[in-house]
Amino acid sequence: MKKSHPIRRVVLATAATVSGIVLLLSLKPGGDAAASAQGGAAAQQSAAGQESPQGGTSAQSGTVTGSVTQTQYGPVQVRLTLSGGKVTKAEAVQAPSGGRSDQISGDAVPKLNQEAVAAQDADIDAVSGATYTSAGYKKSLQSALDKAKTSGSAGSSGSSEPSGSSGASGSSGASGGGAASSQAPAPEGSRTVNGDVVQTQYGPVQVRLTVNGGAISKAEAVKAPSGGRSTQVSADAVPKLNEAAVTAQSAQIDAVSGATYTSAGYKKSLQSALDEAGV
Repeated sequence: MKKSHPIRRVVLATAATVSGIVLLLSLKPGGDAAASAQGGAAAQQSAAGQESPQGGTSAQSGTVTGSVTQTQYGPVQVRLTLSGGKVTKAEAVQAPSGGRSDQISGDAVPKLNQEAVAAQDADIDAVSGATYTSAGYKKSLQSALDKAKTSGSAGSSGSSEPSGSSGASGSSGASGGGAASSQAPAPEGSRTVNGDVVQTQYGPVQVRLTVNGGAISKAEAVKAPSGGRSTQVSADAVPKLNEAAVTAQSAQIDAVSGATYTSAGYKKSLQSALDEAGV
């Protein structure tokens, strides 16, 4: 048998070693690339897992209406429009009106609306010459802001009462003498109707009804004579007329002593509201 030459064995061994090294070197870059790709994917997954969700229910959008605040010269009610949790628009859907109150509200309300949007809270300055309206506005504004924080849903409304006028002044024409009804707020599913504006010797009267299940659950005079003696007369008569309307479920109610003209105007507007509601 022929023996292998020592030099030949060395050459073969060296060639085998070189081949192995070359093979290992050729495999290493591929492994690094794979590892790098896996690392990148893991980093992306980690980053995605760490992202904080934004929007959803935490970003409120829509409108919310504050509670009605009674002032010496009439009710004030504020409605806010929200976008992304911020106030983008404020408006007074109810404000004192009638006589001098029309001018005061027309001047004060736009300023209060602007301040509410700028401040994003109820810490706003009162408008000079409109102390009562400003105080009522701030109180209703705060209630709207509180409802916006707790509503947790877009487009929710903080009040079941319908808005009045949403014109530039934000005044709904709610009377300075028209007192809101003392009944509880209207339940969900109810609807409201406004009677005709009836002119009396001492000023306009307008009745708004809240109807639920075919019955009157709330009556209120959104307009009533005001100014001078009329303010006191309306403040005394209107709550009694509101209560009588809910009790009677019709316009067949007695006039309030000392408020003959207001009572007559109330009954006429009440009847038109009943006709509108089909009650």
